[in-house]
Amino acid sequence: MSSILTNSSAITALQSLRSTQQNLASTQKEIATGLKISSAADNASTWGNAQTMQSDRGVLSTISDSLAVSSSVLNVASTAVTNAISVINNIKAQVAQAAQPGADTDKIGTTLSGLSDQLSSIVTSANFNGLNLTDGSAGSYSFIASYSESHGTAASSLNTIDLTATALIGGGGASPAVAAGSGILEAAQATGASAATDFTALSSSDVGSATAIADTLSNADKAIADLTTYAAKIGATKTTVDGQGAFIKTLNDSLKEGVGALIDADMNEASTRLQALQTQQQLGVQSLSIANQNSQIILRLFQ
Repeated sequence: MSSILTNSSAITALQSLRSTQQNLASTQKEIATGLKISSAADNASTWGNAQTMQSDRGVLSTISDSLAVSSSVLNVASTAVTNAISVINNIKAQVAQAAQPGADTDKIGTTLSGLSDQLSSIVTSANFNGLNLTDGSAGSYSFIASYSESHGTAASSLNTIDLTATALIGGGGASPAVAAGSGILEAAQATGASAATDFTALSSSDVGSATAIADTLSNADKAIADLTTYAAKIGATKTTVDGQGAFIKTLNDSLKEGVGALIDADMNEASTRLQALQTQQQLGVQSLSIANQNSQIILRLFQ
């Protein structure tokens, strides 16, 4: 039946054209933004998952930066302890020289005093980002290592890598955890030594007698043993921190790829779809034009 009030062909063609134009607008948006899901309206569930993953990526990026700083802090401390061991070895050499008959203990005492100043300088300079792991300013350090996210169903938490600090020289910081004079360089006393040795304040009196020389040598060995133990502890912690840093970077990259898989547009597919929809649009316009000619055909029947 032909009607001048209702043109079924034109209605069908118009509906098809509207659908094509909607798909075309959606595809153009994908190409312009590079995203197949750019808002919750596109796919609420997938968009929500992507937002959670992106939030986690932000936290992991911060943790990755923190781990890099922590690694540097530990590296500075490790270097300081290693240098302190080297200085103690030099002190041992000077003390051994003082045991030789006719040795000038006053000059050796002056040299030892200079080495003591060097030890103090090493500890004072072992500061990175406001942290000093050698001056007794804190008893322990907790380096941020990971993030446990519970999606709001329980408490989220930051996990840490902990290090119990050992003071080379005490009394550092505004509220020191180790009192001045209690550091391993200040109160080293080996088993059998008659008295402790303060390696930050050496003088000729530390080599003034056979007993003083024996005590200083023994206490130097004790200090080296303690320094070596602390260096090993710092090294093990740094290895853990560096390993965790590498893992966090890998995890962050995986989350980035996961987010991309959820919301990124396939540009090859989108460009192919765009060309097909543009062709459909042209055909739809042509089809609508043909359908609208029906009324003209009816008019000719009355001529």
